Amino acid sequence: MSLVLVAGLALIAGCSGGSDGKSGSGGSAGGNTSKAEAAPVAKFTAVPADGAKDVAVNVPVQVSVAEGTLTEVSVTNPEGKAIQGQIAADKHTWTSTESLGYGKTYTYAGKATGTDNKTADLKGAFTTLTPTAKIRATVNPTDNQTVGVAMPISVKFDKPVKDRVAAQKALSVTPASDGTWAWLNPQQVNFRPSKYWPENTKVHVDAKLYGVAYGDGAYGVDDLTSDFTIGRNQVVKIDVPTHQLVVLRDGHQTASYPASFGLDNDAERTTPNGTFVVMQKDAKWSFDNPQYGYTNVVKKWAVRFSNHGEFIHENNDNAANIGKKNSSHGCANLLEADAKAYYDSSLIGDPVEVTGSITTLPAKYDWYDWQIPWSQWKTLSAS
Repeated sequence: MSLVLVAGLALIAGCSGGSDGKSGSGGSAGGNTSKAEAAPVAKFTAVPADGAKDVAVNVPVQVSVAEGTLTEVSVTNPEGKAIQGQIAADKHTWTSTESLGYGKTYTYAGKATGTDNKTADLKGAFTTLTPTAKIRATVNPTDNQTVGVAMPISVKFDKPVKDRVAAQKALSVTPASDGTWAWLNPQQVNFRPSKYWPENTKVHVDAKLYGVAYGDGAYGVDDLTSDFTIGRNQVVKIDVPTHQLVVLRDGHQTASYPASFGLDNDAERTTPNGTFVVMQKDAKWSFDNPQYGYTNVVKKWAVRFSNHGEFIHENNDNAANIGKKNSSHGCANLLEADAKAYYDSSLIGDPVEVTGSITTLPAKYDWYDWQIPWSQWKTLSAS
């Protein structure tokens, strides 16, 4: 199909480059006309071009006219629904403001008034690409959460992403500070600043992933956004030999709770060194571990800070050792009243800094973003 003038006239086609790398084309006045009737002088250019195939769905459609002004333009899908768009103030260009659908044929229609005051008509069609696979993504934190100052932003994909550069270019964070995206595996990219977030920061995440080519014929399914807030600055410090769990607000100590940490002389049971992140809170949690001979062990006010298995929680059954001896399986045991007070003060995303242990946990147990040195973190960016 070519862009045509609806007046029973033959066509002269004009060409322009399309955004998808194909030739553009336009309808214009012209052809074999009688001396008594000259063709309209207005000339259309459409991008993508009439007849274009495999058109990208996330690039705006544009219709422009030379030697005239646009009076109406529509681009409709196979169901006859027009996509949204707008004619510019100078009436020389119409640009779509709505994404296209995959695997659809769209039809152009439009009119322009030429400098000769004659009306020229536009017709044409193009077809968008059909992915061989579609990849969905999710973003965390989600909208309206208030989180701690160590909270990473995580975008996870339901299939591996081959073209990570393209995917990462579609992601933005406001305010960006000095933060950087880092690919932790082929299906996950996280963002964090070099130091903890400033307290009370309003964060906006924009993931314009719809239509992004991930490689091997796979494309993004949806655009995603998230708006969340960084809360107050609270940091937990655990120096294992002291038997104390210290809570700091804005750098000032607000609490110090007697604790019993992991067994000092057992690398499998010690509370390991590292900067961890509060990732889960439960009023009750079962700590069954048949491998070590205990079942039906339910404790209160459980705050998980590593999916290696470390929590801060109540353990009144271990009261004799709390504040005196490290005897747990790796968790921080507190007396019930202290555990409740800490639980109520904590946020998902708070940092938990552990030092003084015989073991340092490798950076592989979620959420391990802060266990990766900043110099190394930056090398994990795709761009």
